[in-house]
Amino acid sequence: MDVVVLAGGTSTERDVSIVSGTGICKALRSKGHHAVLVDIFCGVENVNWEDPFPEKYDVEAASGYMKSFNSGISEMITRRRRFWGPNVLELCEKAQIVFLGLHGMNGEDGRVQATFDLMGIPYTGSGYLSSGVAMNKGMTKALFQAGGIPTPLSIMMKKENPAVKSPQEAGFAFPVVVKTCCGGSSVGVYIVKDQDSYEKAVEDGFSYEDTLLLEEYIDGEEYTVGVIGGKAYPIVKISPLEGFYDYRNKYTAGCTQEICPAPLPEDQTLKMQEIAMQAAKVLGITGYCRLDFMMDAKGNFYCLEANTLPGMTPTSLIPQEAAALGMDYAGLCEELIRVSLES
Repeated sequence: MDVVVLAGGTSTERDVSIVSGTGICKALRSKGHHAVLVDIFCGVENVNWEDPFPEKYDVEAASGYMKSFNSGISEMITRRRRFWGPNVLELCEKAQIVFLGLHGMNGEDGRVQATFDLMGIPYTGSGYLSSGVAMNKGMTKALFQAGGIPTPLSIMMKKENPAVKSPQEAGFAFPVVVKTCCGGSSVGVYIVKDQDSYEKAVEDGFSYEDTLLLEEYIDGEEYTVGVIGGKAYPIVKISPLEGFYDYRNKYTAGCTQEICPAPLPEDQTLKMQEIAMQAAKVLGITGYCRLDFMMDAKGNFYCLEANTLPGMTPTSLIPQEAAALGMDYAGLCEELIRVSLES
């Protein structure tokens, strides 16, 4: 197939997206697909339109080209009105499918998906509406509560009127979680244990975006479950060696112990997988996603959020779940294309 792998972009997860996209592009090429790696925001210059998906292609060179823009992204954002980079949409129109290796804002939040829907361009992952809903943790929680999905209690806070000067005012006790409403990769997530830390977390969180969540802290173990083509994959147990599963622990090899399949009794495994599949349905997610969970000391599960374009880096979790089923990374990439075309 002729495939555009879209990555990069303008979110706080740009670097992670480039790693995901590079791996995806290499994997698809190893399977004989004519995949090209494209930065959605910075674009591609000097496209050979007579052969836009060449037999021979240097993925590392394309990845290096994307990285060369990293230091200037903020300046580019301020001086440009158009989000789409040079030749990006034209290339996507010529592809048989666009593999979305994007993460975070302007990639995972439904806007790119809506554009492709209007243009008739096939893409991987869920549709624009479910992508937008899942990206917004406040909306996700509202639907979880309406759909009977267990989730930690939370309230939303706006930058123009934070309202909650202390967690106690909202009925919470320390420790609590403060997190950005639409962030990803645990950027802008804080576990706070006292008032001073709370005030600092709120200040830092509002530097990323204008809406935060104050959330009940669940003391327990963290798990994640991929749902691909409507079926739950093996569960991963996540155990950071220090702190919680933040950006550093997610993307630095050796910082987190990840066990797949998770060492859970069969009844708990099936229960968590069933909740994950139901949570994906509640949010209207199609294609594939990953649901994150906490389990407290009593064995109660709490679904935290959904990731509609989960990471595909060497340390990412969906590839580990696929490996537990005997599926290698390249085979997983092809499977994600298959379920996306069928959904």
